[in-house]
Amino acid sequence: MDWDFAIEKHREALKRILATLVAMAGLACVGGDAAVAGATLPRRIHGTLLALLRPAEAAARRLVIIAARGLVVVRRKVRPEAVTPRGASVPATPPTTVPRTLSLPLFDPLPRWQHRVSHPGVPRISVPGLTTPFPIAERREPSPDDPIGAARLFLRLHALAETLNNLPRHARRFARWRAARAGAQERRGGGPTRLRRIWPLRPGWPPGHLSRRSRRSAHAVHEVLGDLHGLAVWTLNDTS
Repeated sequence: MDWDFAIEKHREALKRILATLVAMAGLACVGGDAAVAGATLPRRIHGTLLALLRPAEAAARRLVIIAARGLVVVRRKVRPEAVTPRGASVPATPPTTVPRTLSLPLFDPLPRWQHRVSHPGVPRISVPGLTTPFPIAERREPSPDDPIGAARLFLRLHALAETLNNLPRHARRFARWRAARAGAQERRGGGPTRLRRIWPLRPGWPPGHLSRRSRRSAHAVHEVLGDLHGLAVWTLNDTS
């Protein structure tokens, strides 16, 4: 199989899809000062972009895996893992803010096994003669034109563009993780170890995969994702 042709073919396809997403977001280009903290998009456009960006990111992640096929890197010296003693307090994490830049994660996000339970209202506890029942504010249905914060979405678009433009660098990122995983497996057996990912892809279908019932709304990105998912699984299972 001509791997270089397959990589270049799907990278150009993802670049065309990215250009479509950038145009939908109303950006002249990705990067720069586009991802300002106060950037917003209408809810309908924000949701549509997310629905197409998730499979595009998953496809780019699989393209990185394919590009790292056969790539060998020198292992770095690994520092001993710091294991928190049982019962020790964990320091509080500072509040999160929108970062200035993002890198495409090497791993698929794991599926959420527990879903949030939505409650239609709030409990009203009152004592007759002592408290006055208060009215419950009417819940307003979300409007398609509601402004939604889009700073992080713009950063993700920039990360996708940077990955496609610098594919060899991200392939080396994946090769370094693969070498570190192999080294950790060799050292396993002595002392406690922390939990870590050993497989970059999520179990089952990739993120953004369309079910059979949703095939009518299929986009070009879903076809690219399907092709790259099969090639990435083939690459990961190839031990030759």
